[in-house]
Amino acid sequence: MFKWCEPYSAGRKLSHTQAFAAYARYYGCDESCDEFDLDEEDGWAIPRSQMRGYASMTGTVRNLAALDQAGWHVLLSPAGSLNPKGRRYSLDNGAWTAHQQGTEFDTDAFMRAVDKVGEFAEWIVLPDIVMGGQRSLDLSLSWLEKLEGLPSRLLIAVQNGIEVGDVRSYLNPSVGIFVGGDTAWKEQTTPTWGSLARRRNCYLHVGRVNSQRRIGICAAAGADSFDGTSVTRYAVTMRPLDAARRQSDLFAASSIWTDL
Repeated sequence: MFKWCEPYSAGRKLSHTQAFAAYARYYGCDESCDEFDLDEEDGWAIPRSQMRGYASMTGTVRNLAALDQAGWHVLLSPAGSLNPKGRRYSLDNGAWTAHQQGTEFDTDAFMRAVDKVGEFAEWIVLPDIVMGGQRSLDLSLSWLEKLEGLPSRLLIAVQNGIEVGDVRSYLNPSVGIFVGGDTAWKEQTTPTWGSLARRRNCYLHVGRVNSQRRIGICAAAGADSFDGTSVTRYAVTMRPLDAARRQSDLFAASSIWTDL
């Protein structure tokens, strides 16, 4: 697929995602737990680190300084700069930009972006259709098959109309959830995705989060990370948003065992 993938496929290199998945398998806390009738005492989740904030890459020096000082990472996109300038990053697929501009999704641009920065991306969002329901999921799953074997963590975007049972079997420490959809649906369903992520021991990211209230929703769901453009545009918003990010939620959905 990509030249840089070959050492990982051959076992000469090991990515963080591959090592994490191997750890989960060894300790019996990967998606295989759902194949058994486990109760609360039998099942357990890998402890999660503090929720991480992402902001779109920007050329504004002041805003980049605010990101660096707070320890936020950057979210790259095929439609923007693919140079994180030494910062830790993840890769979006560009579907949201295409949706805003009323243009077709650029498959070639996405593949070029994966080839250029995919090896060291913390995660990559599989192509989707904004608020596309089952059509979006079908597209994402087709790309999951195409990119199988990639050493990076892949995220399936859940959109309006997608339910837990539609994605549950695909989730594991290597394949996580990106919560998309419109604002109302996102806020209503994020706790459910948090519970599912805990059960499947998969990564959970929430898109388009630009307020302290929404960050609180993400924290309550036990999200691993969120992204927003507020800090990219206005450095002054970093202080209140980062303060909200640093607050933990003792009853996060991801810490509670459920039978989803």
